[in-house]
Amino acid sequence: MNNNDLSRRKDDHLDIVLDRHKATTRVSAGWASVQFEHCALPELDHGQIDLRSSLLGIALQAPLLISSMTGGANRSEAINRHLAEAAQELGIAMGVGSQRVSLQTGNDQGLTRELRRYAPGIALLSNIGAAQLLEPQGLDLARRAVDALEANGLIIHLNPLQEAVQPEGDRNWRGVLTQIARVAASLPVPVIVKEVGAGLSVSVARSLVEAGVQVIDVAGAGGTSWAAVEGERAANPADRAVAMAFAGWGIPTATAVQSIRDALPQVTLIASGGVQDGVDAAKAIRLGADIVGQAAGALAGATLSTEAVIEHFQIVIRQLRTACFCTGSANLAALRNARLLPTGSLRTTQA
Repeated sequence: MNNNDLSRRKDDHLDIVLDRHKATTRVSAGWASVQFEHCALPELDHGQIDLRSSLLGIALQAPLLISSMTGGANRSEAINRHLAEAAQELGIAMGVGSQRVSLQTGNDQGLTRELRRYAPGIALLSNIGAAQLLEPQGLDLARRAVDALEANGLIIHLNPLQEAVQPEGDRNWRGVLTQIARVAASLPVPVIVKEVGAGLSVSVARSLVEAGVQVIDVAGAGGTSWAAVEGERAANPADRAVAMAFAGWGIPTATAVQSIRDALPQVTLIASGGVQDGVDAAKAIRLGADIVGQAAGALAGATLSTEAVIEHFQIVIRQLRTACFCTGSANLAALRNARLLPTGSLRTTQA
């Protein structure tokens, strides 16, 4: 695939994700099965609730990550600037979209050290696809992705389903885990591995941690379906039919978070995938997430202005703070032990 085709594909992705009727998965993220026990007597000052957290040793004012969402589209430069400026203003983390196009073409899409100038104080994460690590220069590509942004960590994204249903996709994934381990051992910054909307199982998460990965982002089913995205951009009916059959595929985010936290109690865990608001974020933290990521929900604002992104996440933060207040949780540690109603399919053992 040539560079123009890569950029055009990323632009198609952006258009489809912005149309929420096209890209939404048929799977629930699982938040409805988690219900907090309401505390009618919180004995707290709402304004004093402490939402501070950290990622990779960098302080956050709230446990939020602007998840990877843009790659090679020409409009990505403005989107990335808006996201970075908002993250800096709010004191939250940011992960960029795939840097493959910017590193392999003359069009950097704003994914340069200038992005770090917009957000000098945040946890900024670079991003490369796992399949690209199999290329002869895969390790160099990973290093360049980090250097390009002066990033604090590298996201390696796993998207085997998307690649399998994409006519031009990378389908040979033999040796990916070995390459991830090689990158984790070679880079001067921590490695984060995430799915892109189909979730991570306990067995895969455990293999990644054993390979040296420091942070796991479950990126579960319940939000954007990249199989559906590829189905929407398919040029012929057969490709569309194959892709759309998997629009309901994946591990729900709530299930992935809870099961991985139970199996790997020490790993830094990010919950993303179908997080609609701060109440979902509170539920993710209660189930074991350290940080909560959101992408598609913030994308429309990011196409407009920095202020629109700030306003969006201020609402999420207010919702999260109110969820803490109404569970009697003065901080995130208390929220992780908030009482749950004994309903739903997920385990809801009360603290």
